[in-house]
Amino acid sequence: MLLKPNPTNSCFGCGAANPRGMQLTFEQDDAARSIRGAFRLGAEYQGGAAFVHGGIIATVLDEAMGKVTRFRGARAVTAELTIEYIKPVPIDADLVIEAHEVDKKGRSMFYVGEIRNSAGDLLARGRGRFVEIGPARSAADAATTVAP
Repeated sequence: MLLKPNPTNSCFGCGAANPRGMQLTFEQDDAARSIRGAFRLGAEYQGGAAFVHGGIIATVLDEAMGKVTRFRGARAVTAELTIEYIKPVPIDADLVIEAHEVDKKGRSMFYVGEIRNSAGDLLARGRGRFVEIGPARSAADAATTVAP
C-alpha cells in the first residue's frame, strides 16, 4: 500500500502541507511488516562535497521508522535515535530505505531502518526506540484536535 503525504500534515519529512518539507512517500508491506521508500535527495540537502547532510539522513531514517508504528495501530514519538553512517550518501542518486520492528517492551518499540543505493550497498543504518503515547489517530481526528 502506498503511503502518500497527508495533505493536512505539516511534518517536515512526510507532510504535503509543508511546501518547504521533503514530502517523502513510502510503501507499507503488510506481509513483511516493513516500510519501504525510494527517493532522490537534491543539492538543497547537501552537507558538503556532494553528499547528503547527516542530519537529513537521520531525518529520513526517523521518518521511515516512525511509519512502522502503523502495524501496531499506535501513535508514538521518537525517544532515542542512533545513526550509523557507513558510506557517504551522494546527492542526486537513487536511494532506497526500508524499516521494520525488531522488538517491543511495554510502551517501547524498537525499529531498524537502512538506506541503500541502487546497487544495494548499505549507506546508513538507524536504530530507534519509539514510545507509544496513544492509539493512532485518523487525519480527521488530528485536524479537529485543539491543543489546551
